[in-house]
Amino acid sequence: MTSFIDEQREAYGVEPICSELPIAPSTYYEQKARQADPSRLPERARRDAALCEQINRVWKQNRRVYGARKIWHQLGRENIPVARCTVERLMRRLGIRGVVRGRKPITTIPDELADRPTDLVERDFTADRPNQLWVADLTYVATWLGFVYVAFVIDVYSRMIVGWRVSRSLRSDLALDALEQALHARSDTDGLIHHSDRGVQYVSIRYTERLAEAGIEPSVGSVGDSYDNAMAESIIGLFKTEVIHRLGPWRNVDHVEIETLIWVDWFNNRRLLEPIGYIPPVEFEEVYYRSQETPAALAGLT
Repeated sequence: MTSFIDEQREAYGVEPICSELPIAPSTYYEQKARQADPSRLPERARRDAALCEQINRVWKQNRRVYGARKIWHQLGRENIPVARCTVERLMRRLGIRGVVRGRKPITTIPDELADRPTDLVERDFTADRPNQLWVADLTYVATWLGFVYVAFVIDVYSRMIVGWRVSRSLRSDLALDALEQALHARSDTDGLIHHSDRGVQYVSIRYTERLAEAGIEPSVGSVGDSYDNAMAESIIGLFKTEVIHRLGPWRNVDHVEIETLIWVDWFNNRRLLEPIGYIPPVEFEEVYYRSQETPAALAGLT
């Protein structure tokens, strides 16, 4: 209403316009004074304005994917006190929102003829330490030049993405390359279990031989179990929601690869994950390793 009066005041004057509208001239002039001098704003309005800046900053810094809950937790980590309902209200005012996850298409094809390892996980996707249980899965991305495929290897303890690869082909090399990256990043494989679905990429001879060579125990989801690889599918769901569905259309494999690289770095080092206490995976693992050092240090003093 103030902007309407601004547009018409030269032709008709403020008081005549206000006499026709449900607004007093004094209210209009006060609004204009507040625009010129924000210190005249009520305390709540000033706080809302400051919080809007912080909310918008957190949203933009985190790839514009955070909803109110994640932004609220991040502000708390930065010692900016605010109620979650306030974050929700101000996000509506700003016209911003988090991304909404969609359904994940099925990409792996089960090999019913190949010998398969047993299911050592049985849908219990928990771990007491890093490098105790990895899960692996892959997905596809439509580009202008055809489909490309993305494979991930994830550490269950922290949800850290320890290996990933992008390829034009769905052959076993894709999954194997992601595994090789994970093995390069994580050399401690003592007692490690690798779990996947029944896709031909993961039960291939080359893949199972590489697991055996690294001393990793293979595990494959049970037949007819829709949750046989739920954690890996959950992470891939985030990837599709936060990258693929937001940033497309995709030109080619290089376009997908560079954006996946950027997302994995953000996911591992800065993204807040609810299951591990709204902290990034790297921070969750650092807490674990510090807790292991403390008893050893105390033992050395005795």
